[in-house]
Amino acid sequence: MNDSSRILTSRREFVAGVAATSLTASTAVKARSHADQEGEIYRKSAKTFVLVHGAWHGGWCWRDVRSQLAELGHRVFTPSLTGLAERAHLLSVEIGLDTHITDITSLIDYYDLKDIVLVGHSYGGMVITGVADAMKERISEIVYLDAALPRNGETMIAQGPKRSPAIIEQTRKALTGLAPDGIGMAAFPPDILGIPKEHPDYNWVAEKLTPHPLKTWLDPISLENGGSQGLKRSYIHCTAPTLPNSSFPYHAEQVRADPSWAYHALATGHDAMVTAPDAIVAILTA
Repeated sequence: MNDSSRILTSRREFVAGVAATSLTASTAVKARSHADQEGEIYRKSAKTFVLVHGAWHGGWCWRDVRSQLAELGHRVFTPSLTGLAERAHLLSVEIGLDTHITDITSLIDYYDLKDIVLVGHSYGGMVITGVADAMKERISEIVYLDAALPRNGETMIAQGPKRSPAIIEQTRKALTGLAPDGIGMAAFPPDILGIPKEHPDYNWVAEKLTPHPLKTWLDPISLENGGSQGLKRSYIHCTAPTLPNSSFPYHAEQVRADPSWAYHALATGHDAMVTAPDAIVAILTA
């Protein structure tokens, strides 16, 4: 091969190499573009959840729901309210309903959360209603899980179906009996909360429950902006069994007849986040 042939061959190899490199780079750019598009779709479908527990519980009770939501790519917050769970050392006579509402509004402010799916279980319905009243613009959806649904001026023991002052006073005395020190109400056993004794998490729940601040159940809620009205709202009612002597069946029937609500019935006990986490996640992500 003469020098001219060698030069021509080298040029051809160089051009071929450039073309191959360009093709590879183009393919990589397209692949990155496709991945970016998929990532953007993924980010847009991801939600921010704030899950608020009920009386005697803590953020721990959402363990299985939280892990499933996180695996699906959602951002999940499960705070423990003041005086409960790992914050039980803060239990005091001063802790009231407003304390717990402030717990959640402060979390939302601190992490600058927006477009939140706000979920409240049981007594947590009082808390999320107060949070919705204070910062409705931050919430995209609110979900009551077998939860209290108070009107302005009502307490945890007065919300629900209308009862005479004598009955409400009787309830107050019974709750005070659960808190002989006037500070924390002793916890109910898990089977009262709908967790069968044979359930694998029965002992775990029994060990985690802590006294609940009495004052939070006696404080009236102040709603200046209609509570959760105007938001996308859902109610999940736990029916097997229903919690004894609770207002939740009443609320379930009220919202079931209201087209502005989404209603779900679950054939499980009151602590559905423990006994039926898969079903809860399915509803929250539908």
